[in-house]
Amino acid sequence: METQQEVWQNMKGNFFRKPITQLVEEAIIREQANGHRLKVCVGSDSHVYDEAISYATAVVFVREGKGAFTFIRKERQIQKISIKERMLNEVNRSVEIAYAICAVLDAYGVEMEVHADINTDPDFKSNTALKDAMGYILGMGYVFKAKPHAFASSNCADMMV
Repeated sequence: METQQEVWQNMKGNFFRKPITQLVEEAIIREQANGHRLKVCVGSDSHVYDEAISYATAVVFVREGKGAFTFIRKERQIQKISIKERMLNEVNRSVEIAYAICAVLDAYGVEMEVHADINTDPDFKSNTALKDAMGYILGMGYVFKAKPHAFASSNCADMMV
């Protein structure tokens, strides 16, 4: 399954017009050839600007003991929605990418986590989506991480949105 928008970029601003599955496989082959053990974390974040919502989805490759690198996809939509719906839209974007790349990761023995930019503290507005997001991600069979352990969404995607 390929995603609709296939324009990805890295944190330096270099653009890649390839399917994420191809980018992921090329990265795994390169990194494993260099002796790196990898884990992939997928997460999304969004910011509201007037009537527009900007989304960013990050696919983060963590090299065990050797840093990380990221592919980012940005999207923008004009709509007015609740905080819960926006949080679940973020999770849906992450799950969409996780689903697209899971066969490639499995083929190369790479672990994956799906990160949700949702606070576990009930005093925060995003918490209204926590149970739904956790159920969706775990129900898909993925490892779930929320704030403060969800760096793919809370840090990487957040920097680019």
